[in-house]
Amino acid sequence: MSNLYLLPISVFLLFNFTFIGTYIAAVLQGHVVPTVPYISDAATYSPESCVFGQLISIGCVLLGITIYVRYRQIQEISYRHSDVRQAIGRYSVVAFWIGIGSCFGISIVGNFQETNVRIAHYVGAFLAFGFGTVYFWIQSYLSYYIQPYMGTMQKANLRLLLSVVCTIFFMIVSITGVISHILFQGTDPRKWYPSDGGWEYHVASSISEWIVATTFCFYVLTFTDEFRAMRFDHPPLIFLEIDTTRMYEPVINEAATS
Repeated sequence: MSNLYLLPISVFLLFNFTFIGTYIAAVLQGHVVPTVPYISDAATYSPESCVFGQLISIGCVLLGITIYVRYRQIQEISYRHSDVRQAIGRYSVVAFWIGIGSCFGISIVGNFQETNVRIAHYVGAFLAFGFGTVYFWIQSYLSYYIQPYMGTMQKANLRLLLSVVCTIFFMIVSITGVISHILFQGTDPRKWYPSDGGWEYHVASSISEWIVATTFCFYVLTFTDEFRAMRFDHPPLIFLEIDTTRMYEPVINEAATS
């Protein structure tokens, strides 16, 4: 399997297209106000919620495959170089499962709208952003140790910077989001106006969410160059020899005795 570099590119394009396209559709339908709604607010009502859920589900599959390829890439490097194996230990395995947990959270966010199943939506958002940020920190750590054999120091520094950005704005989303909903006095949070209360916190929270989501996409995109240097082969197909005479032996013996 070649052209593995297309995986992170596909994830980057699909998620950004989904976020921006859903926002435009929601504004045109009059379901949200144009002034910086949450990403999930723009995907609350149909038909945009249906398209959002479908595209996010596809994106989660592609992202999961990308995380698996990255895991196999680091494992192969650790097998070939003992210094890398001693330095990273089981961090690669931990990163893989945390990344899959983030994918699961993204799928929950896409398929459980905030207005329908609020608790499930918030749990999915925590898994998506929280586990995703942890995954990026671990990948940044691993990038420095595999750098002599794969990647560059500049790429490792970039991932570290993106991890810092994710952490800062994830904390801002969490804090200002809670405060804004406490101060909100309107009737529909999807149509949040300055007179509804908590407007400044809402704007800070929603902008931070868009920054975190965009940073996530750019982080995945940084795997592109390293995926160019590898390929997957199809697993070998092994045919087992079956003794057909022994297969039918019980039937033959039974017929002979009868």
